[in-house]
Amino acid sequence: MVRLLVLATFVVILNETLMINAIPRLMESLHVTEQAAQWVSTAFMLTMAAVIPITGWFLQRVTTRQGYAIAMGVFLAGTALSAAAPTFTVLLLGRVVQAAGTAVMMPLLMTTLMTVVPEQDRGRVMGNVTLAISVAPALGPAVSGLILQLGSWRLLFVAVLPIAGAVTYFGLRQLENIGEPKVSSIDWFSAAMATLGFGGLVYGLSLFGEVHVQLGPSIGIALAGVAVIAIFVFRQLKLQRTGAPLMDLRALKHRTFALALVFLCIAFLAMMGSMMLLPLYLQKLRGLTPLQTGLLLMPGGLAMGLLGPTVGKLYDRFGSRPLVLPGSIGMVLSLAGFTQVSTTMPYWQVLALYGLLMVSLAATFTPMFTLGMGALPPDMYPHGSSILGTLQQVAAALGTALVVTVMSARTGQLMADGTPAAAAQLSGMKLAFVVAAALAVATVVVAALLPNRTTTPVHA
Repeated sequence: MVRLLVLATFVVILNETLMINAIPRLMESLHVTEQAAQWVSTAFMLTMAAVIPITGWFLQRVTTRQGYAIAMGVFLAGTALSAAAPTFTVLLLGRVVQAAGTAVMMPLLMTTLMTVVPEQDRGRVMGNVTLAISVAPALGPAVSGLILQLGSWRLLFVAVLPIAGAVTYFGLRQLENIGEPKVSSIDWFSAAMATLGFGGLVYGLSLFGEVHVQLGPSIGIALAGVAVIAIFVFRQLKLQRTGAPLMDLRALKHRTFALALVFLCIAFLAMMGSMMLLPLYLQKLRGLTPLQTGLLLMPGGLAMGLLGPTVGKLYDRFGSRPLVLPGSIGMVLSLAGFTQVSTTMPYWQVLALYGLLMVSLAATFTPMFTLGMGALPPDMYPHGSSILGTLQQVAAALGTALVVTVMSARTGQLMADGTPAAAAQLSGMKLAFVVAAALAVATVVVAALLPNRTTTPVHA
């Protein structure tokens, strides 16, 4: 059952980054600007950030089979709509529908896994989950690069449809209901605040990634999102005393969960930041095509996925510390190595440093997911996975915004001083990697504070 959920989650999350390489084709086929075409990825990420906060409440109201059927049904509808889209507006709508289904799958997988898998086997099983949650976004650009060699951007959706359809069919045949649904009313004010707050923050941060960024509006939208999130938090704290909150923040009172959350956010921020910088470096400064870039970075993503189950077994046997401490140190060393990029750095060095980063992340993601979620009582699993999924989207947007802002500011400053464009851009990338490496140092500190194992609390 968990294998089916992992496969379904992999298929739907892969779509988050599947469209990155298709931007030029979209511009030509649907006659839109580059900024407009970027929205096929931005809209997906925005919808994920807006919908995931509601999934904790949703998954408590429905059975496992109902949740799976709704999530995959919505995803299939969005995929079919995108494949047949006659205009860019319809394509954008299809991507939003796709993302809404995807947003439910990850918390459903995590909640089911924590409920049905015995504690002594969670590391091994969570290792397979790492494949879906972390590797799928990393493989998206490479997979799309290969498919686009065969023809139109529509093939990206046509290829996914039969796979997602088969996964849905076999999933519904095999899945069993876990636990009993709880009937509770939704606080629509909280739902609206979550959508506006997290959606606004991710949108504001995503604007920093655009070529001709206007700092004023971008910062304004991001700060407005933060303000609305603050209202959302106060509302949840009030509802915790009087009724059922949309997102139960009492999960953050569990120290191990809170520390694991901090670690995962920083690690995901570093991963997404490097995934943004490396294609820019390889394509703009080294002249590689998107397909060549995808193929060069693919071994790192595959290594991360293939190591997941092994790391999980090691966690079950030895605990988190022998994996997480070396993994966090490896992350720092890899990002520090990238601060030395040049226009002549051998490709094998780029491959080796990226491989080290992915292997280091593989060594940390599985233990952190298992340790953090395992620290929560069972009734908190849906809320814990909802918090984790939401902040993962925010961290992804923040990582991209941070490295692009640092790189652009440095590049602009040097070009104003008369430095050639290529040299200025290289210097900007180096500084962005310095910032990412400095942030990664915090994961070493957090890793040292975490327990080696955790026991599941009986009640909240």
